[in-house]
Amino acid sequence: MEKIRQRAWVEINLEALAQNTRQIKKILSPQTELMAVVKADAYGHGAVRVAETVLQAGSSSLAIATLAEGMELRQAGIGAPILILGSSNTVAEIEAIAHWQLQPTLCNPSTAEMVAATMRRLNQTLPVHLKLDTGMSRLGTPWYKTEEFVRSVSQLPNLKISSIYSHLATADDPNTTTMEEQQRRFQEAIAQIKDLPIPQPQLHLANSAAAIADPSYHYDLVRVGLALYGLYPAPHLQPKVPLTPVLQVFARVTQVKTIPPGTGVSYGHQFIAHGDLRVAVVGIGYADGVPRNLSNRLQVSIRGQLVPQIGAITMDQLMLDVSTIPDLRVGEVVTLIGIDGNVEISADHWANALGTISWEILCGFKHRLPRVSINQPQKN
Repeated sequence: MEKIRQRAWVEINLEALAQNTRQIKKILSPQTELMAVVKADAYGHGAVRVAETVLQAGSSSLAIATLAEGMELRQAGIGAPILILGSSNTVAEIEAIAHWQLQPTLCNPSTAEMVAATMRRLNQTLPVHLKLDTGMSRLGTPWYKTEEFVRSVSQLPNLKISSIYSHLATADDPNTTTMEEQQRRFQEAIAQIKDLPIPQPQLHLANSAAAIADPSYHYDLVRVGLALYGLYPAPHLQPKVPLTPVLQVFARVTQVKTIPPGTGVSYGHQFIAHGDLRVAVVGIGYADGVPRNLSNRLQVSIRGQLVPQIGAITMDQLMLDVSTIPDLRVGEVVTLIGIDGNVEISADHWANALGTISWEILCGFKHRLPRVSINQPQKN
């Protein structure tokens, strides 16, 4: 039987991922470990394959957002420490976290008491991580209550404080005023506990942007997500470390036709042909993760040549003006994100067109697009 050809797919360059990991390790302070953030299916790249690759390339631990994400990694045989960045607030969650040997984030003393009671009943000790709010106004105990928080958790049985951490709200901003204020608060929080009779926990504050921008934010480990996948949190950080995009998106031409002047294209006829037009239909749409709001603003590459998308992007298909490629045939490959000859289209291009961020673009590619791993890195 002839092998079925995919209409659209995502390629994941594992060697680029490994190289990004190594490049980030190079810029870290000598004592600083790398925690790879692989939440949201590793930003759409595939959590298991990404976790295996970054751990082999030098990451010492992983971070995810939900219990289910941690279970997936454990079921795949990944044994590295895994921090759950999200809040875990029920006994059932804590029981599962203990079973799968994951490590929860504790955001307040009352949750810590519930976790300790659960672990006492299970007769187990659980590593936990304490989250401080230094200015994100999201999860965590206020930084000025750090001593009270740490003291109360340290006195609970069956819990081991592995780390104390916070999250930066504006690390990608060239204006570092707010980031510096958060660091000042974090330092104040640390000072509150330096004389407590407890084992010294690890400290971490930096995300990708802060890890790249300033070594003073490195502490004992950094939590790096976007940079691993080859994208920069902000343009001004690009000169500081060489990164290669890991993800590319391709689709195939499913039909080619010529339409006469005055013909409308796709739903709502948002595009009208002004002359004879060569149109290619491509088998990918918003149900795959190509935002409908890119309609009539998207450019793709065929044979190393940029061509415009026309009409409304539909659930499963989109249309291109391929009048400059008169011999285009069904089955030819269209590059939506990636490198095609001298043409490079990045998630940043899409994000800028939409007024959003590249994180959202990467996480938007749906699972009906197969992930194809290429360039398996060599083991050290």
